[in-house]
Amino acid sequence: MDNTNTDWQHRASCRDEDPELFFPVSEVGPGAQQVQQAKKICAQCPVSSECLAYAQRTGLDFGIFGGMTPEERRESGRRARGAARVADSRESAARR
Repeated sequence: MDNTNTDWQHRASCRDEDPELFFPVSEVGPGAQQVQQAKKICAQCPVSSECLAYAQRTGLDFGIFGGMTPEERRESGRRARGAARVADSRESAARR
């Protein structure tokens, strides 16, 4: 299976926007406004979940994808891994 299928990109709300909007230099000061503007576009996007999954799957470290900053994506991944560990622990305990 091809994990980098990008057919969804043709339906993305950002396709006609300035790409630089989605790659702010910082998340503070003027960059914070840029992040918020990018997130507004993502919030209306019909393929934001595919975009986010693509960024997480491919390990993209920069830019707003699926309405999340790189730090938000990292935090989301940490939470998901933590939840998986808890579920595995419970499952192991239940088998004992």
